[in-house]
Amino acid sequence: MKITTIGLDLAKSVFQIHAVDEEGMTVLVKRLRRKQMLPFFTKLSSCLIGIEACGSAHYWARTLVALGHEVKLMPPAYVKAYVKRGKNDAADAEAICEAVRRPTMRFVPIKSIEQQSILMVHRTRSLIVRQRTMAANALRAHLAEFGRVANPGIRNLQKLVRQIFEEKDGDAGLPEMAQMALKTLVRRLFELEEEIQALNRKLLEWHRENEASRRLAAIPGVGVITATAMVATVSDPGQFRSGRQFAAWLGLVPKQNSSGDKVRLGGISKQGDRYLRRLLVVGATAVIRHCKNKETPLAFWLNNLLEKKPVRVVSVALANKTARIVWALLLRGEKYRIQPPAAQG
Repeated sequence: MKITTIGLDLAKSVFQIHAVDEEGMTVLVKRLRRKQMLPFFTKLSSCLIGIEACGSAHYWARTLVALGHEVKLMPPAYVKAYVKRGKNDAADAEAICEAVRRPTMRFVPIKSIEQQSILMVHRTRSLIVRQRTMAANALRAHLAEFGRVANPGIRNLQKLVRQIFEEKDGDAGLPEMAQMALKTLVRRLFELEEEIQALNRKLLEWHRENEASRRLAAIPGVGVITATAMVATVSDPGQFRSGRQFAAWLGLVPKQNSSGDKVRLGGISKQGDRYLRRLLVVGATAVIRHCKNKETPLAFWLNNLLEKKPVRVVSVALANKTARIVWALLLRGEKYRIQPPAAQG
């Protein structure tokens, strides 16, 4: 019997496959070690392979496509509904094989090596920023124990640290043991800052070479970090039917629990890519902070919302609006057109 569709359950060392023929009848259930994967699929005739989108899914998808197979990635949440009972590798592979053949299934575009490299820079930067925040908070708390307090902001903290350790009286008021601990934190804080700046320069370099990223950076609230992350993540904007669907994919729309004529909307769903959503919301918050005295259509829209809604609700609404603009620019290849100031009188 000829294999037409395979459900492949990925793992670190042991892989499970479930293969069916044209009529959907099971013809092969097999476990493969990592070293057996390439020989097995090299000998296999071209077929459709379904994989859950996970950590190594894009690597295996590119590898199997190079061998002549058709590979489709699916969100794990959509595959879970096809697991009949219990959870094991064989059941997961069977569910993947069933899900990939559904006409209404939604698929995840396969990322290129370049896209994954840029996203790796973003994830590394995000981790180092969190570590810098932890070091800064610890340093603030320890300095406060000796009556040394800095204004909010990492720059103000660095300024205070320099003042303390450049005092002529030899770090007055700080015992020797405290100095040793504080200098360790200070050294780590400055190291993290240098690493963040190095990653920022690498992202800026890629941003200047990428035409789509430069177009997105012209949108209010979208800078180099957000633009590069968007371009690297959204490889195919055409997979979304509308800007609203794109915003929903990012988790920027309310959850629904509706039935019949009763429409019940809850809080923001917060599904999808948390990193992109956070970047959009932070950018929207910055736009709101600087729009109070401006006379643009966007500023009037925001100020009218702020009169009726809390700031955080307005920032999420603006993030939703920004996401729709991002989708439109990526899909149509257009440039962002700045809205002119509103007419006076």
